[in-house]
Amino acid sequence: MQNKHIEHPEDSILNGDLGVLDWFTTNGKITAKIDGAPAIVWGTNPVNNKFFIGTKSVFNKKLIKINYNHTDIDRNHKGEVANILHICFDNLPDTSNIYQGDFIGFGGTDSFNPNTIRYIFPDKVSQEIVIAPHTTYTTNGDLRDAIARPISDKELISLWQDAEDVCFVYPDVTIDQQRDNIHDLCKFARQIATLCEFPNDKQVKTIKKQLNTCIREDIDVDDIVQEVLADDNNIDVNVLRLWKLVQSIKHDMFNYISCNDDIECYIEEEYCDHEGYVMVNEFGTFKIVNREGFSKANFNLSKMRVKGDA
Repeated sequence: MQNKHIEHPEDSILNGDLGVLDWFTTNGKITAKIDGAPAIVWGTNPVNNKFFIGTKSVFNKKLIKINYNHTDIDRNHKGEVANILHICFDNLPDTSNIYQGDFIGFGGTDSFNPNTIRYIFPDKVSQEIVIAPHTTYTTNGDLRDAIARPISDKELISLWQDAEDVCFVYPDVTIDQQRDNIHDLCKFARQIATLCEFPNDKQVKTIKKQLNTCIREDIDVDDIVQEVLADDNNIDVNVLRLWKLVQSIKHDMFNYISCNDDIECYIEEEYCDHEGYVMVNEFGTFKIVNREGFSKANFNLSKMRVKGDA
């Protein structure tokens, strides 16, 4: 499957899937989530062995937008997205693999504001473009059937060696292997889950929208709000209590994560951490993001977004 959306741990629990509790307690690969835009996909299409570039629209089921040259880019894209793809086409390394990364900006400066977070690098970037790679795809044929996995250290080294005109950004992130407090909280969450009557998929979809509204409007999902949401949607309030508990477990995970890089992050003029982190293990892929901080800002900030179609 393509890397199109990564779920918050607490949202995944709403339908009764407890797999995320195993995910919390199982070690895996963890990476920083860089707040770039647009997503850039590039590599060699195994169908015709041609180098291509595009956005996530290379994976579209119907209106597929794969660009093998500058003429394709002009036909498939407009505005700033087209401009970015033209420059990326000329500078990203030719590779037999297929990669995805987030566009951070053009070189010649030390300050980049691709989306909500502004990044300050220690020195002016001399390369033409800045990309944060994070995903590799494998497929024997159609890109729509491509399988995503986190980019490996070996692949990163290959990219760094092959790209003179690209600054690839990949912060070094580690997580403590022993997380006893997380284990205890997950055991408690399992006990709470036994009390829950979980909603159906339609109800889950509605609840997710309402929870996002609470975050966007800075409403704490406390006991009173949980009761209101439960009554409005005719669901068991224990499900929302479990959601709140899993959210707190996610917040505790930040205490076990270390990010070693020299890039400073700001939302407007306030110093902040990276957008968050993504951890992958045998129980899935989820993002560890402070929704009350970053996600709220991402919802609300009047910011310069990349214009043009994807």
